[in-house]
Amino acid sequence: MVTPGRRAPVASQDLPVSHSGDVFTVPNVITVTRLALVPVFYWFLVYAAPASGRNDVAFVLFTLTAATDWLDGLIARRTGRVTAIGKVIDPLVDRVLIASALIGLYVVGRVSLPLLVVLVGRDVYLLYGAWVLERQGRRVPVTVLGKVTTAVLLTGFASLIWGFPLISLGAATGWPLAAVLPIGAVRPLGTYIVYAGFLLSLSAAVQYTVIARRVYAEAVAESRRTAGTGAHDGRHA
Repeated sequence: MVTPGRRAPVASQDLPVSHSGDVFTVPNVITVTRLALVPVFYWFLVYAAPASGRNDVAFVLFTLTAATDWLDGLIARRTGRVTAIGKVIDPLVDRVLIASALIGLYVVGRVSLPLLVVLVGRDVYLLYGAWVLERQGRRVPVTVLGKVTTAVLLTGFASLIWGFPLISLGAATGWPLAAVLPIGAVRPLGTYIVYAGFLLSLSAAVQYTVIARRVYAEAVAESRRTAGTGAHDGRHA
């Protein structure tokens, strides 16, 4: 019975459900903060670089943005706040950071144009593949090789940005390397780490392609089975 002048209590199932917590979580805020730091890092790398010596500010910003990648994922797993949007934007931030570092390092003359084109093209190719799978309601999880590739590239870029440590590979290192590496020249260690990451990047692209083709084929086959079952049920209705 409802007392006159008072509203009837609203059933809990009738209350609107807020999904804001699925977006404004601590891990997602960290991820968005990392994304916001990317243009700041790029500006210090390209436009505010010192005339000579190490670019300490760009190095710190890049390292901070790259190193906190593990932090948002760790917090999300520990607190059970792994969200769909977090799974999308977290790897996207890594790709944006890598592309920004590559373009910036090319502008300041520390990486070659072929390296820039291949690595950025590889990421565009993988993003397109992820978009195709997303349309089928599927997603390829990040592989161990993919994680190792990202870690190696970020480490190499950090060394190139800082310009330290400097090493020289002597001619005795081996003649096969002399065809692709700056043998004998004094370069940041990151130069050689980035070349290793380049090879890992191509290997990871092949791995993701094989997995994505299988996942896509399974999704198409499932769609056809579902469509066939629906048509069969319609004929016998």
